[in-house]
Amino acid sequence: YDKTGLKQLGEFLAANNVHVLSTGGTAAKLREYGCTVQDVADYTGSPEILDGRVKTLHPKVHGGLLAARGVESHQKDMETHGIRPIDLVIVNLYPFREAVAKGGD
Repeated sequence: YDKTGLKQLGEFLAANNVHVLSTGGTAAKLREYGCTVQDVADYTGSPEILDGRVKTLHPKVHGGLLAARGVESHQKDMETHGIRPIDLVIVNLYPFREAVAKGGD
């Protein structure tokens, strides 16, 4: 969708050696800007489905976001299931109201 500011963000992330999980066109653009990007589908082992509506709904993503650092049982679960911690989430939602008005579902 709208990629305004992505170039500056990508250059900042690249300059700070941030490993990025991303999807689709955003992943491609971030690579152009020098970022180290891993496609979410490669990380989870699950492809994007339902016309790209389901991309990040996976325990490896949610576990990486929700695990409590320093909690031994969480660390063990993460190791067991190959889950890496996720420190930052950046989201750009499409305009839902406009999409629905156009007949989007």
